[in-house]
Amino acid sequence: MPHPNVVVHPSRGPHNSLLYFGRDVSRWRVAWNVVWINGSKMMPWFAMKRWMVRRSGAKVGRHVALGLSCQLDVLFPQRITLEDDCLIGYNTTVLCHGYVHGSYQLGDVRIGRGASLGANCTVLPGVTIGAGAMVGAGSVVTRDVPPGEFWAGVPAKRVRAKA
Repeated sequence: MPHPNVVVHPSRGPHNSLLYFGRDVSRWRVAWNVVWINGSKMMPWFAMKRWMVRRSGAKVGRHVALGLSCQLDVLFPQRITLEDDCLIGYNTTVLCHGYVHGSYQLGDVRIGRGASLGANCTVLPGVTIGAGAMVGAGSVVTRDVPPGEFWAGVPAKRVRAKA
């Protein structure tokens, strides 16, 4: 069952829905996003990395730290908001879409001010991670994480409430 902030659309054709992504977003726009997002993945300077990711349309606040190989959604980066001073760990993936055979889903993702995501996390469409929240390494975030809480696991669950 998708997140409540996700809208599910029927496939635009008879085959698996990913084959029709070009009807949802311009292929030229995707190529542009790939250049900036994937180009930023190995950039060691956070200010330059933020600048590059903003070229894709993602909303990136001040002092955001995007870890090495962090992968933002290349089809819909404009649906991502990274608030001031958040930290996205090494090799973490932030998705705003999900394509399956008969449908696809879209949802905005927001990482709150001062939130921290450990290495190798996956954030699924529609999720909001609250201000000051922490997500443990290797977690798959399928639901909203309230501000100040610590979540971990697959799927991520609350480990510790607000301190």
